[in-house]
Amino acid sequence: MDPDLIVVGSGFYGSTVARRFADAFNKKVLIIEKRPHFGGNAYSHFNKVTNIEVHNYGTHIFHTSNIKVIDFITRFAAFNDYRHTVLAKHDNEFYSLPVNLATINKIYRANFTSEQARDLIESEGREVPKNLANLNLENKAISSVGRKIYEALIKNYTEKQWQTPPSLLPAETISRLPVRFNEDNSYFSDTFQGLPIHGYGALFQNILAHPNIEIQLNTDFFGTIWSKQRTIPIVYTGPIDRYFNYKHGRLNWRTVDFEVEVLPQSDFQGMAIVNYPDADVAFTRIHEFKHLHPERENVSGTVIMREYSRFTTPEDEPYYPINSIDDREILLKYRGEIAALRNVWFGGRLGTYQYLDMHMAIASALSFFDNDLSPSFKLRDL
Repeated sequence: MDPDLIVVGSGFYGSTVARRFADAFNKKVLIIEKRPHFGGNAYSHFNKVTNIEVHNYGTHIFHTSNIKVIDFITRFAAFNDYRHTVLAKHDNEFYSLPVNLATINKIYRANFTSEQARDLIESEGREVPKNLANLNLENKAISSVGRKIYEALIKNYTEKQWQTPPSLLPAETISRLPVRFNEDNSYFSDTFQGLPIHGYGALFQNILAHPNIEIQLNTDFFGTIWSKQRTIPIVYTGPIDRYFNYKHGRLNWRTVDFEVEVLPQSDFQGMAIVNYPDADVAFTRIHEFKHLHPERENVSGTVIMREYSRFTTPEDEPYYPINSIDDREILLKYRGEIAALRNVWFGGRLGTYQYLDMHMAIASALSFFDNDLSPSFKLRDL
């Protein structure tokens, strides 16, 4: 292939850019993917014993209120109407997450009204002065839910998940977790929620099914001729520090190990995810995938996956940015390097060192295509 555009990585960001480019221009795009499959961390497969769809890198639930994202993704798959709920098991009792009225009443062994619960949490949150509430994750959490709930359901879970004290993590890490003073136990509040009926593998196949798209799997971009040239534009979605050969140091990432077990029983925990926030439990949560697709009838047994979190080593696949103060200083240096590059754009979770949900990656890719890539190619054609 003699490509007009090279995309490094086939997750939602890279695949979205590739498809928009292939649709908009009569030009060829080459996707270079290091892994043996496309789809990034959203990739899934069907377990041969149970016929249950297993999410290889942990549960991925699609949710968004962005009309452009909805219009794009529904071109390639129909979705079920799954609505996500989560429980946390603390001291052998189960609590609703996100924190809602039921959570508050159970933690305090009370029967508060919505107004009473709000007054209690607000009073406990005053332990952290307003000017310090956004200083770090710990301050943000205590100011939002009070110390009692923070220490029961958030503190140890966060330390296990990020391998970092919450006082050293940025406040925005927990900003996605709402606090509700009613009985609503929905994890997300977006207008569009669900999972692709035929699986994420089929979804990505459909996105990438275009005569102008070629994908090379099991290929390290830095071992190809394309990494040495600057004539053909590159959209890079790999780790930003790797692109510059770690010249300013390595950014810290969190990776995840998974322990999969196929069980003959019909149900293990009654829902897709249960969190384990206690420090004496090594894993952070257990996934049970069959609950994501209650509409599927041709399954047997169940598949569970225990999730363990740790720092990456140089040999690991980086998943989520730690984003400590030191990381942010290193990131600024790499952003300075990016500004001096020609014909290379960085995007996606790894390429921007940001935590991006699936819908956020797609929205960012659509915006990038419309505002940067598309105008650039129109200028080239002139």
